[in-house]
Amino acid sequence: MILRTNRRAKIVATVGPACSSPSMLKAMFLAGVDTFRLNFSHGSKDDHAAVYRNIRSLDRELGTSIGILQDLQGPKIRIGVLQKGRLDLHKGTDIRFLCGTQPGAGVLDIPLPHREIFAAVKPGDYLLIDDGRVRVRVTGVGPDVIDAVVVVSGVISDRKGVNLPGSVLDISPLTPKDRKDLEFGLELGVDWVALSFVQTARDMIEARSLVSDRAGLIAKIEKPSALDEIDEIVRLSDAVMVARGDLGVEIPPEDVPGRQKELIRACRMAAKPVIVATQMLDSMVNSPTPTRAEASDVAGAIYDGADAVMLSAESATGAFPVETVEMMSRIIEKTEKHKLYRPILAATEPKIRQTPPHAVASAAAEVAISLNAPAIVAFTVSGTTAARISRARPPLPILALTPSDKTAHQLGIMWGVVTIVSSNDDTYELSVERAKQAALETRLAAAGEHIVVVTGFPFATPGSTNNLRVTEVV
Repeated sequence: MILRTNRRAKIVATVGPACSSPSMLKAMFLAGVDTFRLNFSHGSKDDHAAVYRNIRSLDRELGTSIGILQDLQGPKIRIGVLQKGRLDLHKGTDIRFLCGTQPGAGVLDIPLPHREIFAAVKPGDYLLIDDGRVRVRVTGVGPDVIDAVVVVSGVISDRKGVNLPGSVLDISPLTPKDRKDLEFGLELGVDWVALSFVQTARDMIEARSLVSDRAGLIAKIEKPSALDEIDEIVRLSDAVMVARGDLGVEIPPEDVPGRQKELIRACRMAAKPVIVATQMLDSMVNSPTPTRAEASDVAGAIYDGADAVMLSAESATGAFPVETVEMMSRIIEKTEKHKLYRPILAATEPKIRQTPPHAVASAAAEVAISLNAPAIVAFTVSGTTAARISRARPPLPILALTPSDKTAHQLGIMWGVVTIVSSNDDTYELSVERAKQAALETRLAAAGEHIVVVTGFPFATPGSTNNLRVTEVV
């Protein structure tokens, strides 16, 4: 079992051409990656399958539990082909969107092959083209026509993306491509599936019907309408990703930091892992060092209490993938050691209803702190016991012992959790002895120190966190 770092927050890194070889994957893991993301917006199934096999081979070589996250592409809302390939739009110009893919008769006629938009928008709504670089306001709507006026000038070209911040489209987050990709990923054995284009809680129900319990389900929060149903979306998810790229296009940029804090708090309330993503160290795509603002951005997510932070283009296509992981790891460690880190976490700790399992988990953190224990050892089947302890954000490692390979891999995005795959013991006393042995093997505790052991009875029953014991390691 390799313990690479003392930090608690985790790192998710996207795999791409810059880092898909076995040697680069190993180097990135040793630099600090806890979970690898396979972005199904790019690459072939053969490419992703090869990366999957390389990661699992690395797992076996190093005796670890590395998580693998499949990120589905989701619907892509784009304009069609323009009459002249590009169009320079000036503020105040009247334009027209036509339902279809082919160029319109007029230069200012823009094809838009998404009938759902024509059914959803109304006068006064805004359409954002090319990540919001061009903004237009709807002035009239017909069955196959949308009239609009340009509000923010700019140049657009063929097949640029369109965002609709004020509209909920009658469209599934799972395209035919996504459904094929999803089945492929589940057959491979991915640990997490991230669902794009989540607009309502209903979208999570549809996805769950396909994923079932074969993988953890992550809701990517990138649409304003999802914020209106966030508590229900969190309840229906196994984890949440704050996808600040699209979210930052569809809501004012000044609102993003506050929304990030709200989302992290909602996930902590529910004991669900939360990943903060998009452009965290973006300048390191081409530079060996980040900007000061980017370093502060990563630190801000850690102060907020995020379980994990994610690298996208920085690791997938960047010139410095290993250095980027090392930098992110160092920023996390420095932040977690800062004198204000613990007070900020304590000030933002959510108040929860203390059911017996939650009370035992919270008590375990408090007892461990009082005893200055080096670690909490939690026996868990589904990961729920570890998640409840993690929510308390104790200033010491949480060593999770689980009989499930899937659970071990999934815990790779959970704050503070170190995981070992371990068979279930027959008796309570044997489980306590196993906890002591695991603490020694991982060097999280030394002989003579006391650890806190959390279990549930009966054994191998998910969610039955009901027993706490303090024991001396010998």
